[in-house]
Amino acid sequence: MTIDYSRARELMVEQQIRPWDVLDMRVLDVLARMPREAFVAPAHRALAYADVELPIGHGQKMMKPVVEGRMLQALDLQPNEEVLEIGTGSGFISACLGQLAREVLSLEIQPELAASARAQLDATALGTNVRIQTADALTWTTERRFDAICVTAAVDTVPSQFLQWLRPNGRLFVVRGRSPVMEAVLVRADGTTESLFETDIAYLQGAAPTPQFQF
Repeated sequence: MTIDYSRARELMVEQQIRPWDVLDMRVLDVLARMPREAFVAPAHRALAYADVELPIGHGQKMMKPVVEGRMLQALDLQPNEEVLEIGTGSGFISACLGQLAREVLSLEIQPELAASARAQLDATALGTNVRIQTADALTWTTERRFDAICVTAAVDTVPSQFLQWLRPNGRLFVVRGRSPVMEAVLVRADGTTESLFETDIAYLQGAAPTPQFQF
């Protein structure tokens, strides 16, 4: 069976993303054009536009399209901005960020995922302004500052260094808390935090809560 991906993309935007209060036309336009199926493993390609998380290996998953849409809208990226992505994963969000901002640096702890994402970005010609670096964001250091930081996996608590990488007017999107009830938030460089929605996604490697002993 041949899948009409452009039709599936259209339905995803109209039936999933828009009803979940994603109304930013730039974000909707990017999601309506972005070939999500190119970043999904062949075994899951038929589900590329379904309202589900998709496994990408190493215990990580692609977020549901609705969460991706809300995240991109919350960041409110401008064409002249520089973005840090923490957790490249499949490279799909990297490509979306690259369409909305001037430049993207994406950190990925797993070399295989970093290589695969790079290959997909190059194959689709969607990553000309995206640089992928294999690194553990929890131990990575940089003097560079960013207009926006996008964390694509959950943390128990937000690492303080993430906020230090923001420019004075910068903002950070992250999902924090304990499964099964986590909170997506937008944190600004001045420390103000806006609660966006509840969700439940996989933890960033090394950022899960310490197991609590039950007596």
